[in-house]
Amino acid sequence: MIRIEDIISKVVKNYPNADVDLIRRAYIFSALHHKGQKRASGESYLVHPLAVADILAEMRLDEVSVATGLLHDVVEDTLVTLETIRNSFGEEIARLVDGLTKIAHVSNLSKEEQQAENIRKLVLAMVTDARVVLIKLADRLHNMRTIEYLEAGKRMRISRETLEIYAPIAHRLGMGKLRSELEDLAFKNLYPDEYKKLEEEVESRRPELEKMLENVKQTIAENLRKNDVPFLEIQGRVKRLYSLWKKLKARKITINEVYDLIAARIITENDKKYCYWALSVVHGIWPHVPGRVKDWISVPRDNLYQALHTSVIGENGQLFEVQIRTQQMHQIAEEGVAAHWKYKEKQLGKTDEDKSLDELRKTIEKLLMPLVEESAKLKDSREFLESLKLDLYPTDVYALTPMGKVIQLPRGATPIDFAYAIHSEIGDTCTGAKINGRIVPLKTEIKTGDIVEILTSPNAHPSPDWLNHVTTPKARNRIRHWISEKQRVESIEIGRKLLMNEAEKFHLSGKKVLADEENLKRIANEYGFGRVDDLLASIGYGKTLPRNVLAKYLGPEKFAELDLEKKKESVIQSGIKAVKKFIGYGDEGIVVKGVDNLLLTRARCCNPILGEEILGYISSGKGIVVHNKECKNLKALMVNKERIVEVEWAKDVEKQVQAAKIMVITENRTGMLAGITSAIADMKTSIRDARARVSKDGKGLIEVTIEVFDKNHLDRVISSIKKVSGVIDVERVNNTLSRI
Repeated sequence: MIRIEDIISKVVKNYPNADVDLIRRAYIFSALHHKGQKRASGESYLVHPLAVADILAEMRLDEVSVATGLLHDVVEDTLVTLETIRNSFGEEIARLVDGLTKIAHVSNLSKEEQQAENIRKLVLAMVTDARVVLIKLADRLHNMRTIEYLEAGKRMRISRETLEIYAPIAHRLGMGKLRSELEDLAFKNLYPDEYKKLEEEVESRRPELEKMLENVKQTIAENLRKNDVPFLEIQGRVKRLYSLWKKLKARKITINEVYDLIAARIITENDKKYCYWALSVVHGIWPHVPGRVKDWISVPRDNLYQALHTSVIGENGQLFEVQIRTQQMHQIAEEGVAAHWKYKEKQLGKTDEDKSLDELRKTIEKLLMPLVEESAKLKDSREFLESLKLDLYPTDVYALTPMGKVIQLPRGATPIDFAYAIHSEIGDTCTGAKINGRIVPLKTEIKTGDIVEILTSPNAHPSPDWLNHVTTPKARNRIRHWISEKQRVESIEIGRKLLMNEAEKFHLSGKKVLADEENLKRIANEYGFGRVDDLLASIGYGKTLPRNVLAKYLGPEKFAELDLEKKKESVIQSGIKAVKKFIGYGDEGIVVKGVDNLLLTRARCCNPILGEEILGYISSGKGIVVHNKECKNLKALMVNKERIVEVEWAKDVEKQVQAAKIMVITENRTGMLAGITSAIADMKTSIRDARARVSKDGKGLIEVTIEVFDKNHLDRVISSIKKVSGVIDVERVNNTLSRI
């Protein structure tokens, strides 16, 4: 176990005047209230807060942060209240602990919504004190280091959250070392088979790769000395497993085709001119790959990262990367904001800890506040989380307006993103774009250095199709908002007509019912709506039946008296299944939560199979169309949340054979199809169809339609295929975007 005195020594080394008594008191308080508690590993719970505090001390954070690391779980996991923390340790620590404490469980929220609300609370807490996020990252890092003791489901959930939220936050803060460890640990737990396979492949090559790296390092060092370029160190590395796996998946390539499997890193003295000198020397030794030279020194990345990158061709045509940084750039690349803050403090000659801490806050806010400001506008917690995930991706594209203003955008951004980045009204009224003086389609991908001019018209408005061509949350949210408002107006009008028609069936005046604001507001509140228009919109969308609204309006006795359809109810009930079967709709295996007798059908575009996560969409003329959550069409359908309904697989559903299409990407060699069909047969699975072809880049593409009972069955088949030698990747095929 880490000793508290070792932690204090690290703090004092960076803060000679630190209040060490505060850290000791926090340690004693934590030990007292966590007494008797055990971690999943069986060791004392106190091991965790001590480890978190030690990570924070290694980050060179102040004593308040370290003390908070010791106390961060006492409110959440013991009977200690926030008021007790405030009285014992002051307002500052209480505020930090509160920002790190998960919200209490809310029974009407799903697990997904609960997770989103916890992330929202954490992100918004950064507005008050930026140190919250650093303490949370330290907490998550230690939990990931010891995650193997948790049960599989929890391990998967935490690992996915780490990969999607916490590792990108660490990247955004420039904390390369911490981010790398989080990613590799999450990868190991989410995809254990692929991790093991890739690890074995890399380890089998490691002796050869390290020998090559030594030769490269020695050659660079000799040439730098020969050309009088001062340097401190030449490092070498083999590409990290997660980073390598991501590249293999994205580009559908083999490990032999990865150009930066190995990389050398030159660390020069703290003068950027030496970096450019070193780059010239490297290009004098080996020919560089055109288009693969990146200058992150003159234009730093948005996470403070600075370096020169170049890809060169070594002996025997072996490609490798060379990174060049000053010592200061290297430390910032590894440690991010903490290192940047310390260098800033030295430059300004500050000794006042309050002022230097303010420098840290400013740096973190500069990097993360744009995410908070944009995402905080979203009321829906899941939409907030989706927006945050997308916005955490780095902005690596730098384009210019015709007036010379630089606009930073994510990779893959289009003129639509560019228009919204300038101003929301420019985006809403965009009609076209010019890139470098030429008119281009709005879906054109912008590249660094492009000069982009947006063409507008006062009568123009966003198109739903734009959602397929934007990457920035700001653009996506504005387009969704416009479409949602337009559809809402239409749905309110439809709701009015449906309610009027239903009222006339009960011999009531539809106009009088709609004019009865008091009763309609009461009914709207009973459904959980704030306004009558919300109720009418829900009727228009098909989520609320006008008949049920009339029942609440009339009351049970009056409704029963006027209800002419009640006598027919038993006949209708008995005929529902027959009608569904006759018209080809309906699915007894899927139910809408809390509602019976609704028309359901599985979407043809993704054909969800038993066990997959699913969502329903209210579609005109088709009832509720059920999609799996990975369906490409959902991105467009989620524009209007009011049409989305929660659906689930029936508990007593009978397993039936379903067709599932998978795509296998392979090396182009003889016998691949035979090996794959044999692997499928080993899983006692039937094949309906198999087609093979060769892609433009020389890969084998084998499309197989198999018969499976559920998702677990499909997963076992995919796992079996991945073990076949020569298989690069396997994925389930959803059909291309279709009209819903």
